[in-house]
Amino acid sequence: MSALTSSVLSRLRPDTPVVKRVREPFRDRVFLIVVTIMLVVILALVLLPLIYIVASSFSSASAVSAGRVSFWPVEFSLRAYKEALSNPQVLRGYYNSLFYATAGTLISVTLTVAIAYPLSRKRFFGRNVLMTGLIFTMLFSGGLIPTYMVVQDLGMLNTRWALLIPNAIGVWQVIIARTFFANSIPEELHEAAMLDGASELRYLRSVVLPLSKPLLAVLTLMYVIWQWNTYFDALVYLKDPDLYPLQIVLRNMLVLNTRGVGATNMAQQMAQQQLANVLKYALIVVSSVPVLIIYPFIARHFTKGVMVGAVKG
Repeated sequence: MSALTSSVLSRLRPDTPVVKRVREPFRDRVFLIVVTIMLVVILALVLLPLIYIVASSFSSASAVSAGRVSFWPVEFSLRAYKEALSNPQVLRGYYNSLFYATAGTLISVTLTVAIAYPLSRKRFFGRNVLMTGLIFTMLFSGGLIPTYMVVQDLGMLNTRWALLIPNAIGVWQVIIARTFFANSIPEELHEAAMLDGASELRYLRSVVLPLSKPLLAVLTLMYVIWQWNTYFDALVYLKDPDLYPLQIVLRNMLVLNTRGVGATNMAQQMAQQQLANVLKYALIVVSSVPVLIIYPFIARHFTKGVMVGAVKG
């Protein structure tokens, strides 16, 4: 008996399970097609402007001003990046933003965990009252002037602390962390730690935090993006240019100083205006690089951390 005949007979045996492909209903297929088209359109709306910005940043000033750049660099040039990275204001703003993002994230994550963990303990007295007070602050606030007066009375005006302390805690992040601790950390671990003589602080440091890496990754990403994009608080509380974050520096360069200073004739003014047009694209790319570098390292924790911390059960 040939191998082909044996293969055919084996397929006809009654004990061989037959796998049938289940056809999706017509309505489900139409729904999936519509959703796919919508996602592709949304992706294009988000991705195409980013491609245009990157292409323009690597193009010559004359090509950008003439509108000849679409989605590929025209007359490849690095002049915009050289101008941006050689500017001492940009470098100082970059350093300040890195400091605010690093120190602010460390402070914010520490305080968020310190608040969320006690609120997740069922035996913590008054946790519902404290949680209600936190949620109340999401709906109502004192306003800009009272907040400014508090910052001024605390001596934080025109200091780095003005960007680190007033908005150090996000209520939404506290809710996510509290839900994560309550639903994802088994109560049996706490009982075992207490039987071994561990304190609450030791239990938090040695048991809870190692099991909360997805949550910590989510909180870190949220606070880093918030601190890196800080603009309004710096505009209100800071007066010293040496303390300005990168966002304020970009505002001053792209909004207040779009026309060249010191140009002696029309040709120089036009050249500086063309350089300003391409410089803004280079500055956008430069300011976005740190977040783009950080995101891939914590992206694998992001979805898990958000879903586990936001869904009960």
